[in-house]
Amino acid sequence: MKKSFAFLFIISIFTTVQAQENNINLIVGTYTNSCDSKGIYVYNFDINSGDFKLKNISESIVNPSYLTLSNDNTFIYAVYENGDQSSVGSFEFNANSGKLSLLNKQSSQGANPCYIINDDKNVIVANYSGGNISVFGKKNDGTLTEAKQVIQHFGKSINTQRQESPHVHMVYFSPDKKFVLANDLGNDKVYVYSYNASGEKDVLKLKGTISVTAGSGPRHLTFSKNGKFVYVLQELNGGLTVFSYAKGVLKKIDETTILAKDYKGTFSSADLHFSPDGKFLYASNRGEANTISIFKVLKNGKLESKGQTSSLGKGPRNFAIDPTGNFLLVGHHYSNTIVIFKIDKTTGSLTDTGKKIELCAPVCLVFGKI
Repeated sequence: MKKSFAFLFIISIFTTVQAQENNINLIVGTYTNSCDSKGIYVYNFDINSGDFKLKNISESIVNPSYLTLSNDNTFIYAVYENGDQSSVGSFEFNANSGKLSLLNKQSSQGANPCYIINDDKNVIVANYSGGNISVFGKKNDGTLTEAKQVIQHFGKSINTQRQESPHVHMVYFSPDKKFVLANDLGNDKVYVYSYNASGEKDVLKLKGTISVTAGSGPRHLTFSKNGKFVYVLQELNGGLTVFSYAKGVLKKIDETTILAKDYKGTFSSADLHFSPDGKFLYASNRGEANTISIFKVLKNGKLESKGQTSSLGKGPRNFAIDPTGNFLLVGHHYSNTIVIFKIDKTTGSLTDTGKKIELCAPVCLVFGKI
């Protein structure tokens, strides 16, 4: 009898440990000015089943529309997108409980920040309306210094409604962390900055720029898994441009579109992510389209369209793929849902799991370990 009890006890422990290993954190930033949201939400997400459970919610924060998790999983940095009053916040993060505790915040030094990245030394922010980039140092306790560098962009482009001035929409580390790339939707340029992580003032130094199609509006970019190619998504014309990449130098090699053939409705390209194995590239599209476009990545870096799938909501501004590549989660800014799709790893196709998280204006999804 004792042996049977011991056996069952061991099985119980094994099952519990296995269940815990299947769980990761899903951290979600939201807009708080359009519906009932307190800011940042933390969910337990099961990477095998796609099931989820709310773990914790931040205390009231104004529009934490984009966030980033530190490499050691102990701090979260978030922008407070709030016009000229915008700021950047540092939070201590308990990965087990999901609790966030505000440490400090600093002025973003530019209106309406819309993207944020971090490494062991710095936090770097793209300020959309300000048209600039701000760099903040990180102290040992996770708090932020005042901005130690602010880089102002200049110029405009041909879309008089959206490109009347510079609009930095993204900052992104190169795989080797030697460069930071920045998309400017307002002047149709991609900037490449040399990155000196330990710099006191000159953390970023301009290496060069490359122009994209006038009026296209570069929004997001990402690197191929091997780091040899960069893919730039244009918000205003639906374009997806492929560049070769080496040592901070971009060279255009191809261009395609995320739009379906003969599509006539309104659109607004948004987000861009690779499957973890690097075989497929996904892009979201808003407006009347509300789709996820799927591309197979060819050996030469070029893309082969595999069509579009409805995102099953309105305003798929951001989406995330879990680290195993089992699921793709789409945050819908306007229909207030996170829809969970199953990924076919062979074909790249998406299937609705029937599971979705009801949440006010989810606009940033980040996965983290527990």
